[in-house]
Amino acid sequence: MNTRKTTRTLCEGALLIAIGFIFSYLEISPGFLNGGAIGFAMLPVILFSVRHGAGWGTLAGFIYGITQYIEGNGLAIDWKTIILDYLVAYTLLGLGAGLFKNRVYIATVVGSFLRFLAHYFSGALIWGEWMPDEFLGMKMTSPWIYSAIYNGAYIIPCAVIVGILFYLLSLNSRMKSFIKAEDVK
Repeated sequence: MNTRKTTRTLCEGALLIAIGFIFSYLEISPGFLNGGAIGFAMLPVILFSVRHGAGWGTLAGFIYGITQYIEGNGLAIDWKTIILDYLVAYTLLGLGAGLFKNRVYIATVVGSFLRFLAHYFSGALIWGEWMPDEFLGMKMTSPWIYSAIYNGAYIIPCAVIVGILFYLLSLNSRMKSFIKAEDVK
């Protein structure tokens, strides 16, 4: 990769990570005890990953995760939750989305699912200790089920919102060519 293209990719990544961070302030919290919000902050990370591939997407997701923890008032109880809920979760988001270059809908589903897995294991193995007796009107007996419901309750709506936004963006011909990375070739 030549120096000009690398510089352009780094600048685009920094800009989209910053936009994602700004979008994170526009999220709606469902009021869950241990975090999780519904919004479209994943869109810029997925967009960057789809445009530039898994390697760049992984790096962008990792940096976004660090930013979310440090500047976004991240919620963690120890180093394991910092690693799983921020570093691993968003790194996997970028990796998963980057595996599907120029295919935003599949990238959104796979990236969101991989992010879900990181939160799911964190929820079951670490946060499960604080599992309530009842959640969303259901009796909770297993931290694995609790974590699946808890994390799915905000990640699935986020993925749907991002998919809808990609559809709306693709209605504009310039945005459609940007999403398809026609300017990067």
